[in-house]
Formats: sequence, structure tokens, C-alpha cells
Amino acid sequence: MTRAEIFEGLKEIIQTIKPKMNLDNVSEQSMLVTDLGIDSLSMLLLSLATEQKFQIRFETQKPFERVSDVIDYIIGIRGGD
Repeated sequence: MTRAEIFEGLKEIIQTIKPKMNLDNVSEQSMLVTDLGIDSLSMLLLSLATEQKFQIRFETQKPFERVSDVIDYIIGIRGGD
């Protein structure tokens, strides 16, 4: 799975969690909390949906700040397949 495919998958998840969000403004550099308005409940939903979609398990306590942090984590755990 390419970085672009992961990014598009995350945008689909964000759209599900935040249906009124304009995804045209979402980039890899978007801040999850300040730019996308992801609160603690939304972060939990994002985590669960991401684990399911990409068939991974988050095994870190390190908070993700940007969309790119989530992409990097998924690539790292999946071995860049």
C-alpha cells in the first residue's frame, strides 16, 4: 500500500468521523487537533477505524500530531508493503 493510498484511506475515515469537514483542505501536514478539530472521542474513533481499515494495532502511547505522523506509523508497522 502506497503512502498516497494510506492518505486517501485516512481522509475517508476523517470524512466518516467529521462529515461536515471539507477534505480539500486536508493535507499530510494538517494538525489533527487544531486543523481538523479531532477531540478525544474523535481520536478514539479515528484510532479504531484506522486499525480496522489498515489491519494494524496501535502499540504506542506517543500522541500523533499530524496526519503524516499517522501515515508514518502505519507504514512503519506494516513494513512499507
